Amino acid sequence: MPLLPTASPAPAHGIQAKALTPDPVVFVHGWNPDSSPWQSMAARLQTDGWPQSHLDQWSYNYTQSNATTAEELAEEIDRVLSRTGATKVDIVTHSMGSLSSRHYLKHLGGADKVDAWVSLAGPNHGTHAARLCAGAPCVEMRPDTVAQPLGDGGLLILAEILRPAPGLSRHRATSLPFLLSPHAPLERKRATRCAVRCASPHTRRGGRL
Repeated sequence: MPLLPTASPAPAHGIQAKALTPDPVVFVHGWNPDSSPWQSMAARLQTDGWPQSHLDQWSYNYTQSNATTAEELAEEIDRVLSRTGATKVDIVTHSMGSLSSRHYLKHLGGADKVDAWVSLAGPNHGTHAARLCAGAPCVEMRPDTVAQPLGDGGLLILAEILRPAPGLSRHRATSLPFLLSPHAPLERKRATRCAVRCASPHTRRGGRL
């Protein structure tokens, strides 16, 4: 049961299709202290068939560089795969969480362990709202900041702002046009990108986002 829809062949005549085991979903929150904002979405996915053991509402230190968070995300996903026996996870991110997860996918081997990636209002090309906060992750989200080492291993996360999204064929991003910088397309090939208003309950039910 994938998080994003994918084509699959019909079962052969007379053969009952095996029950699908859903990919574990790892939720990556944004610039807020913990994963509590994911509770409603996790409950909805559980209603749609995901077992609670496959819904990982991960929390991390949101004041650190997104590069550090990406390394911690890699460890968390390895734990989820080990615990569930799955071969891949789906990642659902909000806001700043898209930057650390993209760094993981593109530079830390994550593409081999992730089936689908969803970015909800991610500052993939920067956000002017980051001028209202301070610290490494805020600097990394500003669209016109030059990438510099930021003291805690940090990075080149800003390079993520200027490059295409991860090379997964199954990924989706929503945006808030009044907050996010739309200077470049999220993905040059095969991306699905829409404004928040294009989502509806019909596109979110049944394991789809």
